Amino acid sequence: MLFVTNRFPTQSIRTRRGRKFNFDLKNNAPSNSIFFCEKGNGDDHTEIGSLDFLQRLKDSDYRQVMIFVHGFNNLPDYIFEMAQDLQTLCDAKKDKEVLVVPLIWPCDNDLGIVSDYWDDQKSADQSSYSFARVLEKFLDWRNSDANDPEVAPCLKRINMLAHSMGNRVLRQTLFNWNKYDLASGVPLMFRNTFMVAADVVNETLHHGHSGELISHASRNVVVYYASDDLALRASKAANLKSKIASRRLGHTGPENIGHTPRNVFQVDCDDVNTAYDTPKGHNYFRYGKAAGQPGLVFDHIFQCIQSGRVFPDDPHQRSIILK
Repeated sequence: MLFVTNRFPTQSIRTRRGRKFNFDLKNNAPSNSIFFCEKGNGDDHTEIGSLDFLQRLKDSDYRQVMIFVHGFNNLPDYIFEMAQDLQTLCDAKKDKEVLVVPLIWPCDNDLGIVSDYWDDQKSADQSSYSFARVLEKFLDWRNSDANDPEVAPCLKRINMLAHSMGNRVLRQTLFNWNKYDLASGVPLMFRNTFMVAADVVNETLHHGHSGELISHASRNVVVYYASDDLALRASKAANLKSKIASRRLGHTGPENIGHTPRNVFQVDCDDVNTAYDTPKGHNYFRYGKAAGQPGLVFDHIFQCIQSGRVFPDDPHQRSIILK
């Protein structure tokens, strides 16, 4: 499994292709450096560098790529487990269709120097500067292929799945990339962007707000939400403590779908989320009630990936209730 991270390794932060890479779990501050790696056995991974990483994506037998951005309070082992679950489910649906690539940012593990939810938000924001460089590297690499007639361009479709506070990482990454590196707005990079249980304010995707860039970078933006998501209730309480009063996107969907771009869709998961993830109702995007079997949320995600359409039977529909 390939992955990208800005977590510090126990080794030097100097990139060297082929070297051993081990996460420093006692240091969960965000690094300004980014590391392109391949997962190994146990805790031993290998740094392969950006060029080899991108070339391996291009040469892969898989037709599409899905970047997975995890939420807060997740250690790398658990992130790999979630990514492998997604890969297994995708392969079972259609072999060689979707390659899952986790993007690992540093968050609280109750051991490191960052110790609470509020600081995880800061880590998510600071990580955006690093991951904007990932997008810039990808864009430069893709454009260099396009300018060389002897090199076939990378034609793989890229999808984005962000869970919980990973949506904050995604939002800030596009915002900072646009602010510091781009001259005329973000390019259309993602076929689908799936915002699951998003731990951001529910006006984020509205016109004029910072998350609007997510819709500019995506053909489709699909918001999955559930009002009884207990993890997001804790998030709301933490934000209220810090004098920020706004409902979360993963609780309500967009505050007003009419104030968002036309390529934003919402999926109400209230009838399935706690049945899939008891009792929190937060990690409901993989399995359903039966162990190892996809749930309705994953089925919908995969249908969007295959068809490129959120509601193929009605192009004007923007909302649905899963039950």
